Amino acid sequence: MVREVLMPKLGAAMENGTIIKWFKNEGEFVEAGDPLLEVMTDKINIEVEANVSGTLLKINCIEEETVPVNQVVGYIGDANEKVPGFVQQQQVIDFDANKSMHEANEVDASCYEGKTYNLENKVRRTPAARKLAYLLGIDLQLVKGSGLNGRIHRSDVEKFVESEKQQIKTTPLAQKMAQENQVDLTQIVGTGVLGKINRNDVVTHIQRNEEAQEVSNTTNTLKIEGIRKVIAQRMTQSAKTAPHVTIVSEVDMTEAIVLRNQLLPIVEKQTGYRLSYTEIIVKAVALSLRKHPMINASLQGEYITLHSQVNIGLAVAAPAGLIVPVVKNVDQKGLALLTEECKEVSSLARNGKLSVDQMAGGTFTISNLGMYAVDAFTPIINQPESAILGVGRIHEKPVGVNGSIELRPMMTLSLSFDHRIIDGAPAAAFLTDLKMILENPYQMMI
Repeated sequence: MVREVLMPKLGAAMENGTIIKWFKNEGEFVEAGDPLLEVMTDKINIEVEANVSGTLLKINCIEEETVPVNQVVGYIGDANEKVPGFVQQQQVIDFDANKSMHEANEVDASCYEGKTYNLENKVRRTPAARKLAYLLGIDLQLVKGSGLNGRIHRSDVEKFVESEKQQIKTTPLAQKMAQENQVDLTQIVGTGVLGKINRNDVVTHIQRNEEAQEVSNTTNTLKIEGIRKVIAQRMTQSAKTAPHVTIVSEVDMTEAIVLRNQLLPIVEKQTGYRLSYTEIIVKAVALSLRKHPMINASLQGEYITLHSQVNIGLAVAAPAGLIVPVVKNVDQKGLALLTEECKEVSSLARNGKLSVDQMAGGTFTISNLGMYAVDAFTPIINQPESAILGVGRIHEKPVGVNGSIELRPMMTLSLSFDHRIIDGAPAAAFLTDLKMILENPYQMMI
């Protein structure tokens, strides 16, 4: 029986996923539970396992293609079974022998509408070969495959392109000038008869390269893509849709420092991890959220959801961008267990190994910049949550204590909240209680 392979819905907010890699080729056998493909969501990359055993009969969607959730991306069944008719009009790029492989990989095929051809036509080929042929507009029937039973691999398509490039027409003078200046003639579009490259074409190409080099020497550009692009989109959406208000309060961390120093060897002996101020703040936030359920809420359509669980997200700076793993039921856990869980999920986040469950279900987020020379900032809400807490550094400041001036270790808390859900007074009450708990941290033991 033929079974559909669907783009999985890996989170409540997931609308589509991008196929990063297929681990199996068409015609290969796959066991249930084996990794079948890798998918990039708006949060993480994750391996999708096959839910049945059988032969991968058909791959509908190529690598780097973005697919809506629950759309069929392939079929698994018995080796000789027929799959449902797959007739898809592919957009084509007219083959240009002067186009480099790098350019072909960067082409956005959606720009070429109106022309179609069939890449299938019963030609045995790998998904990578099909993708490259599609991008270059190559008829795979013209390519000789080097694989088993004539199966065409990506390298076969590349060799075909190289052979086509060798047929470039050029004048002797243009050929000589190109050799002297180490110019790749495949990068030049000829303006002569039937596309022949002449001397002026080479000169123009050299001048353009020199101009581009001058620009590259003075500027550096980075393309916004992958997780960085997702972060940009989500932060922009949050800033535009949620009316942000940020209130700030200073906390005297004297007693919190004493508590940490006393618990440090105990927690380290029990867990192998050092207790940090992050875990103390996380615990204090959880207890404050219990007293102020409106802060532990989210806006979903026309309804405000008051969450029964206190699940706190920790903003972690990973190489790929900002990741927010979630620690569940924080209010029900002690500092030792919180230390262990916070350290583990933060490490997984930095190494890109978080599971979908470890990214889902957050009800409130903490962004801690205390390790930097930052006193206060205005964090952007991680929607659909209603608030986020920004934590600054702890440093000594002169403060008034019982009529005298003393140096105290002070820390600034910045609470950004969604004014559609939370008014100023409830937000201020939450921040006041949080300040009181941190300044009297032994209350967390009650």
